[in-house]
Amino acid sequence: MTFELPPLPYAYDALGPYMSKETLEFHHDKHHQAYVTNGNNLLKDSGLEGKSLEEIVKESYGKNQGLFNNAGQHYNHIHFWQWMKPNGGGKSLPGKLQAAVDSDLGGFDKLRTDFIAAGTTQFGSGWAWIAVKDGKLEISKTPNGESPLVNGAHPILGVDVWEHSYYIDYRNARPKYLEAWFDNLVNWEHVEEMYSKATA
Repeated sequence: MTFELPPLPYAYDALGPYMSKETLEFHHDKHHQAYVTNGNNLLKDSGLEGKSLEEIVKESYGKNQGLFNNAGQHYNHIHFWQWMKPNGGGKSLPGKLQAAVDSDLGGFDKLRTDFIAAGTTQFGSGWAWIAVKDGKLEISKTPNGESPLVNGAHPILGVDVWEHSYYIDYRNARPKYLEAWFDNLVNWEHVEEMYSKATA
């Protein structure tokens, strides 16, 4: 497969004031594009050319660091754009997802606290996640371009805590960014869709 930069599913200014047009232009058009360009170059002669993106991420992990870094970030960002929407967030989760949050994560308020804490305490660049592992939801954090995929889990929500994701809008206030992101931007319908696929 060839990596391709997907268009944003909304206008560049659609996520304001929580994520600015300038942030999305830099993050999507420059950073994500770089992962696509570098990933395609590194994919050549890697032996993984015919694989799906998920397979490339899993099979390059621990073996081909350069390819993994770029393929991993490409995978993460494809979903990151989908995990956000204008007028997102809120406490009203689709029913099946809400039931899993209650049984596996101690309810919505605890999920919010633990997810924001995971993102806040990820040292340096990385991500915070909700993933399905062995049929249950779990919250985790990973460094750099890693995701729960490489640990045998299926990510259903992730937030980018690399500085390029928030520095223009929030400077060094990562917790403020995470709170604004979780409360106002999360596309819970897309999370539910990924949860359904992961538990099918």
